[in-house]
Amino acid sequence: MNTEHPSLTTALNQRIQQVLAQAGGWMPFDQFMALALYEPGLGYYTNTLQKFGAMPASGSDFVTAPLISPLFGQTLATQVGQALKATGTTEVFEFGAGTGALALQLLDTLGDQVQHYSIIDLSGTLRERQAKTLAAHAHKVRWLQSWPEVMEGVVVGNEVLDAMPVKLLARVDGVWHERGVVADAEQCFAWADRPTELRPPVDIEGEQDYLTEIHPQAEAFVASLVERMQAGRGGAAFFLDYGFPEAEYYHPQRHMGTVMCHHLHEADDNPLDKVGLKDITAHINFTGIAVAAQNAGMDVLGYTSQARFLLNLGLAQRMEQASLAERTQAARLLNEHEMGELFKVIGLAVGGDWLAQGFEAGDRSHRL
Repeated sequence: MNTEHPSLTTALNQRIQQVLAQAGGWMPFDQFMALALYEPGLGYYTNTLQKFGAMPASGSDFVTAPLISPLFGQTLATQVGQALKATGTTEVFEFGAGTGALALQLLDTLGDQVQHYSIIDLSGTLRERQAKTLAAHAHKVRWLQSWPEVMEGVVVGNEVLDAMPVKLLARVDGVWHERGVVADAEQCFAWADRPTELRPPVDIEGEQDYLTEIHPQAEAFVASLVERMQAGRGGAAFFLDYGFPEAEYYHPQRHMGTVMCHHLHEADDNPLDKVGLKDITAHINFTGIAVAAQNAGMDVLGYTSQARFLLNLGLAQRMEQASLAERTQAARLLNEHEMGELFKVIGLAVGGDWLAQGFEAGDRSHRL
């Protein structure tokens, strides 16, 4: 189990302390989150520790939909295939491919519809595992160190946006602050707030103290995606993640923020502890993603719950053909108290207005 890795945490802590000192002793949380997750060789997503798995006994921290059931990727393939046909393209781009399980499910199901499968992943340590998983499709798969200037095809991102660094905003005694990180006398990390001109995209009703996030990096990511698709023949993108539309995200009662950590299949809300050993995430403001896409010139194909999206694509019919054990696992993708409602799907497209099958019923775009 990866419960203790003192050499790893010590090295990352020293690196963050160094950056803190260079910055004058305070850094905004998004910079801290970027170091904690992506510092080369030390950050959570760039070190060699196990991350993905069904049980904590494996040393893993969380499980994703493709690992819960292969029916996830097989069903998503229906939407990807429709999008490839609608955009006249033959390439799939996956951001944050994890173990490679989703890529395998898509490639196995789509066959010759996919001529090239490009993986863009900040975690070089996962590449070897992905390569083994995708050995049968090695002639189609490539790993990219950076974004290509032109992207023509269908982009898939499952639990990618939630791992992008966020800025923390705290309203304290009626005054908005940006929450950042400092080192205390024992060289442990601690919170420190500074007054800021930054604001949430909507006014938060009431006078109570309030903690929330804004997502400039995720929104810039979407804008960059649009730019690269517009440079070619266009394409489409589908992002599956947990989150809310803006009105729910910034509801007055949601005053504790959404930053969460995952370690050995347990969740906590303290990203300043066990730095580098646990995942740090924040829920997605899907309205912000949609607005960023539209402002950059992309159309919103739809927005709905993961359950509705997968049902529209025929998951129920696939489950009928599956064994009882397989159906039980796949039900976790649909159950409201598990992934079905918490996870949402947004579809985006450049060049062409077409009805995406995943949003044919239950589209919630009007709530964004």
